[in-house]
Amino acid sequence: METVNTEKKVYDAEDIQKLLGIGRSKAYSLLEETYEKQEPFRVIKIGKLLRVPKQSFDHWLDGIS
Repeated sequence: METVNTEKKVYDAEDIQKLLGIGRSKAYSLLEETYEKQEPFRVIKIGKLLRVPKQSFDHWLDGIS
């Protein structure tokens, strides 16, 4: 039987909210704006769901280009 790696590969809006210490509406505004520009980190839209690749966000947060 194959095992599945359960470590998160993407963040959702709630994760971003907690990591940045901002409110829910601000987190969604940030993600929508970032989705349009795809910078300073990547945002993926699946239907209405917004997901942020963990590596892209973590590099931005740590100041790595």
